[in-house]
Amino acid sequence: MIVTGSDLRRTYGTGEAAVHALDGVDVNIQQGRFIAVMGPSGSGKSTLMHVLAGLDRPTSGTVAIDGTEVTRLDDKALTELRRDKVGFIFQAFNLLPILTAEENILLPLSLAGRSPDREWVDRLIDTVDLRDRLTHRPSELSGGQQQRVAVARALASRPAVIFADEPTGNLDSSSSREVLELLRKAVDEFGQTVVMVTHDHDAAKIADEIIEMADGKIVNGHGPAA
Repeated sequence: MIVTGSDLRRTYGTGEAAVHALDGVDVNIQQGRFIAVMGPSGSGKSTLMHVLAGLDRPTSGTVAIDGTEVTRLDDKALTELRRDKVGFIFQAFNLLPILTAEENILLPLSLAGRSPDREWVDRLIDTVDLRDRLTHRPSELSGGQQQRVAVARALASRPAVIFADEPTGNLDSSSSREVLELLRKAVDEFGQTVVMVTHDHDAAKIADEIIEMADGKIVNGHGPAA
């Protein structure tokens, strides 16, 4: 398993005001799979993603990414693990406005002090169809193009797993379809593992497995919706 979570609990607040965002969740994610996490607002799906990705610490329980127990790491080691093992795609793109598209794509490698594998980067750029947009800054790109930059950035360091938080939430239907097809291609052609939080049933259909959450618990896990 590339990502595992065992008896995960995340509680905000104390006493009668306590909110149990995660209430004893177990999850096992195989390498090379596309997982969609669904559920109504407040179900715990985003909290689960943040805890699995090391962006938030569980109140109790354990998380492991690629064999490393995340919950035991100090902040410095956790930052390094996220940098080296995890790719992120956010609803709001989160590109740096002063950098060009190519500089944004290469940012994880720059931060890690690693030289880019030009053959891999060139393949990514062609896969996301941005060859003619590399010198453009985010403000000069459409929303769909910005999210394609974000997908390429997430893939640039060949992470163990990519977490995508509502990656199509700010996109029109055509751009949404393009981004979902890119994520599917990342799994099928590059052997990537993708965990995507979404409220969109159509988006979830592209996944290999759907995890449904309600009230901080997993209530169902199954193959893609028909």
